[in-house]
Amino acid sequence: MSSAAVERGPVRALISAMRPVQWLKNILIGVAPAAAGVATRPDIVRHTGAAVLCFCALSSAVYLLNDVMDLEADRRHPDKRHRALAAGQLPPAVALGAAVVLALIAYLIPLALWQPEGLYLIMSLYLGIHVAYSLGLKHVAVIELGAVAAGFFLRAYAGAAADHIGVSSWFLVVIGFGALFVVVGKRSSELRHVGAGRARRVLADYSPEFLHSALTMSATVVVTTYCLWAFDTSSGGLSLARHHIVPVRLTVIPVAYAILYVMRAAEGPQGQSPEDLLARNHTVQILGAIWALLLWIGIYA
Repeated sequence: MSSAAVERGPVRALISAMRPVQWLKNILIGVAPAAAGVATRPDIVRHTGAAVLCFCALSSAVYLLNDVMDLEADRRHPDKRHRALAAGQLPPAVALGAAVVLALIAYLIPLALWQPEGLYLIMSLYLGIHVAYSLGLKHVAVIELGAVAAGFFLRAYAGAAADHIGVSSWFLVVIGFGALFVVVGKRSSELRHVGAGRARRVLADYSPEFLHSALTMSATVVVTTYCLWAFDTSSGGLSLARHHIVPVRLTVIPVAYAILYVMRAAEGPQGQSPEDLLARNHTVQILGAIWALLLWIGIYA
């Protein structure tokens, strides 16, 4: 059945607008504890799980707000017009009310944690940036790229904050520019696939050449700093529990190939976005599985 034919009742429309599929992004919260070799500790599992629940609720609140603010633009978009709000299946007032409730739930969850101040700070930064994005930053070229990328970065940092884990400088740079790589790749895909006239307004301020340069720059930084992290044997590295350093160093191979594959697809005729590739492309998924296996062997075996 095509998305145009989907009929939703009030509850189903609200759940759809909360975008539960996007909750997969919250896997990033587990990156810091997993790479630090402490992901299996009961207290870390509890704190990480609470942080994931927080960001599921908080990100859904942000999606609802953003859909309300983008209502007219989404109705003109070839794909977004089928979203619950744009399709008229969810009243804006209900969406805004649900967004407030979800945000309150997100802020109540950390009360069960030990010293949740760090997580509260990350959550507040995330909420503040994305509210500003919904209210106008989305129309400011380049700045909007950083605002979206910050969502990925803050998710990864939230795992460290919730579990009170120290992170290395290389970790922060890899996550930050990796997030920028994903966002720029998505914009490049939108510009090729949908076009500036029918997609988000800010695309009119980008050229294919600029996005190509930004994608190349972010990819270069990601691969370089990931290599520096993987080969770092000092006490300042992210993981202090690397029992087998060789498998960790070998992870640079699937990372580099995945970056190249995503760049090729994002700039190809079909303009495939990194998010779509991660969700549907078997080559990228296999490279990701190899990366995860090597990292697990290096840190936990």
